[in-house]
Amino acid sequence: MEINLGIQSPLLKQKLSPLAAKKKAARDLAYAKTEDRKNKKAHAQRLRRANPDDAKGKDWDHKNQRWETPAQNRGNDGEGTKKESGKKYKTR
Repeated sequence: MEINLGIQSPLLKQKLSPLAAKKKAARDLAYAKTEDRKNKKAHAQRLRRANPDDAKGKDWDHKNQRWETPAQNRGNDGEGTKKESGKKYKTR
């Protein structure tokens, strides 16, 4: 019996096999724990705590150094994310 609490896992959106989902979860976790990602998360959190009104409903864009809507930030302003891959941005 499966109980749906209204919470959807990001893994379910891709309809992956159990093995593929497990491998993806491991890759995603390894990426989230890289030094660069940790620094970006900590930097965005510091800015959010310093400016809660400006940050409401927005994400910090490390490339443009400003608050943007999540859709705009995650889509690299409509250019996709491949061009942005591997670049280093200011986090201090």
